[in-house]
Amino acid sequence: MVKVVAVLYPGGPAAKEVPELLGCAENALGLGPLLKAGGHELVAITDAGAELDKQLPTANVLIATPFWPAYVTKERMERAPHLKLLLTAGVGSDHFDLQAAADRGITVAEITGSNVVSVAEHVVLQILALVRNFIPSYQEVIAGGWDIGKIAARSHDLEDKTVGIFGLGRIGQRVAARLKPFDVRVLYYDNRRLSAVEEQVLGVRYMHYDAMLPQCDVVSINAPLTPATERFFDKRRLAQMKKGSYLVNTARGKIVDTDALVAALKSGHLAGYAGDVWYPQPAPRDHPWRTMPHHAMTPHVSGTSLEAQKRYAEGIRECVTRFLEGRPLDREYLIVEGGKIVSPSYAYAYGKGT
Repeated sequence: MVKVVAVLYPGGPAAKEVPELLGCAENALGLGPLLKAGGHELVAITDAGAELDKQLPTANVLIATPFWPAYVTKERMERAPHLKLLLTAGVGSDHFDLQAAADRGITVAEITGSNVVSVAEHVVLQILALVRNFIPSYQEVIAGGWDIGKIAARSHDLEDKTVGIFGLGRIGQRVAARLKPFDVRVLYYDNRRLSAVEEQVLGVRYMHYDAMLPQCDVVSINAPLTPATERFFDKRRLAQMKKGSYLVNTARGKIVDTDALVAALKSGHLAGYAGDVWYPQPAPRDHPWRTMPHHAMTPHVSGTSLEAQKRYAEGIRECVTRFLEGRPLDREYLIVEGGKIVSPSYAYAYGKGT
C-alpha cells in the first residue's frame, strides 16, 4: 500500500457547488477513486503545520500547491523516511528543499506548463490595473464617490510605454505575446537568451537587467525562485528602476525584498506594485504588503483558474499512476531525479543537473 498525502487549500461550500474546483482538499485533485481502486491511502489536509508533521513519518508521496504550499525542509524530509516522491500541483517547487531532496534520492516533479496561460493573462490584467489606476476607480464607486480628478491624476495609457520582462520562459514569452497588441516596447532579461528569430517573432529585445531596469515603465517578474533570484529586487535594484514605474510579480514573493518594496512605494519612487505571490503563504493578516500604498495584490490565484486546475490535476494523476506502476515520470515534469537537480530552471542556480 502506498500512502499519498496532499496538502491543499480548503474549498469550503464552493467545493460541492463547483466540482471543477479540483485543487481543494475536499476534491483532492480527483485522486480518490484512483487510489481507492488500488488499495492505497489518500490523506488530504489543509494544515501544512502540525497535521502535516503527523503524516510525514508514514508518507510515500507528498503533494502540495504553490499557492497553498507545504514547506518541506531538510528537517522535515529527515522525519519522512519512506518519502519517495514530492509533487507540485502547478508550477514552481521552491517550497521543497530541492538540494535536500536530491541528497536523499527523493524525486521532485511539477506539472510544467499547466498554468502558463492563466498566469500570463493575470500579468496583463495587473499591468493594466496599475497603469490605468483601476483599483482606486473601483473603490471610488464602492464608496459612493465620483472624484474623477483624483483617479485620472494617476491614470495612463499603456501604449508607447516600455515593459521589461525579467525571466522570459514559458510564462514570460506568453506575456510578451499578449502585450504586442498594446504597441509597447518590450525588453527582456533571462539567463538564456532567445535566438534572433525568436526575439523577432515575439517583438522583444534582450538587455542586461542593469541596463533594462532604468528604462522600463513597467517590469514584470516571471523568473523562478532560486538562490540566485531570492531577494533579487532589493533596495539597490528597486532604486535602479525608473522613478514612477510599476512592478508586477506573479513569480514568487521572496524575489522581492518585503520591506524595501514598501519603502519604495511610500517614497513615491515606484508608482505601484501588483502581484499575487507572497512570503510566507498564506500571508498573515499583518503582512505589510496588505496595507502598503498603490498596490493591486491578489492572494496567489493567478495560476489556479478552473482550466488550470483541470490541467494540473490531470498531470498529478498521471504522475501518481506512473509511480504506482513503477514507470518513469514524464521528463518534462522532473525537477529532481536520481540525486540530481535536472530542471534547467533550477539547475543553473544550484550548480546541479544536466
